Amino acid sequence: MKMERIDDNTIRVLLGNDDLAQRGITVLDLLGNHDQIESFFYSILDEVDEDHSFSSNAAVTFQVMPSQAGLELLISKNVGDQETDDPDGLDDPQDVPDFIRRQLMATDTPDDHAAVDEGSFIDADGTKLHETVLKLASFEDLISMAKILRLEGASSDLYQYQGDYYLVLTFYHNQISDQEMRDQLAVAMEYGDKATVSSAKLSEYGNHVMATSALETARYYFK
Repeated sequence: MKMERIDDNTIRVLLGNDDLAQRGITVLDLLGNHDQIESFFYSILDEVDEDHSFSSNAAVTFQVMPSQAGLELLISKNVGDQETDDPDGLDDPQDVPDFIRRQLMATDTPDDHAAVDEGSFIDADGTKLHETVLKLASFEDLISMAKILRLEGASSDLYQYQGDYYLVLTFYHNQISDQEMRDQLAVAMEYGDKATVSSAKLSEYGNHVMATSALETARYYFK
């Protein structure tokens, strides 16, 4: 964990994924457990506020900026009655889950459905599907993802193409809500990056290593 005192009223904290793991926090926790979010933020404040100038101030704002490398947390004192004009400032920890989803899914727009429809299509039988292709840095990333992510209403296919591994996640809209899909994708994107290669190209030119249930298969064989 790295801490920087920007000024008398602001502390910047950088938390890598290892720092989060040491504190028993994952992005999945930040997506849904409001009590744990609040406790986590204030525990970080206790660690970095050596002179207690922030913890003694009842008006504290937390601003969180997540990435695949971890979290950047800005802790600010609200001086006097001045209110922040920053729309991303999070006075209430309950605002955090939706904000993190938008950041991790790169859908920080008023119309969340537009982002969902971007990778959606209609199957031959009329079922609406959403497909995301992730490029994995290594096969070990698939194993790590499989230990955390239990897919619901979706299938997973693993391909190898030009020496790299790709995971294709296909969500079935008749089996899962848009919000549940976003939650699962947010977790998956901790272990892979959105690929520029399409699933059609992978299917035609790649090696189909694991079909339909790649995550379940990896979890079974690599416990």
